[in-house]
Amino acid sequence: MKQLYSKYHQWIDYIFVGVLTTIINFGVFFLFDTIVGISYLIANALSIVVAILFAFYMNKKFVFKSRTTDRKVLFREFTLFVGFRLGSGFYDMLSMWVLVAYFSLNTNVSKLLTEVVVVLLNYGFSKFIVFRKRNTHA
Repeated sequence: MKQLYSKYHQWIDYIFVGVLTTIINFGVFFLFDTIVGISYLIANALSIVVAILFAFYMNKKFVFKSRTTDRKVLFREFTLFVGFRLGSGFYDMLSMWVLVAYFSLNTNVSKLLTEVVVVLLNYGFSKFIVFRKRNTHA
């Protein structure tokens, strides 16, 4: 089992953090949409912001193990991460609007369907662009 984890640790860690991020994203959405009763698009935007902040910290520290402390590099990681997450957030918002407004799906079902694609997009952005290993040799 340890050998299997060692081989696939990044995928396993990403899935674990992704599940936590998705739970937070969906939980914030459910709270504001279903319990508080505000517009599903505003609830979705709030849930995206909270999820982005949580995901940055967790992905940096636990998934991609970026140990950068240099302010310039940290700022670059954060702005790239947030920028790409806002890109997938745009897809999230558009998808929610289409599924609810045009297909009359329940907002919570629409959120779950949308998150499948969002998770895949976010993994690709994080692994291959934001936290990619850089050559540190001059």
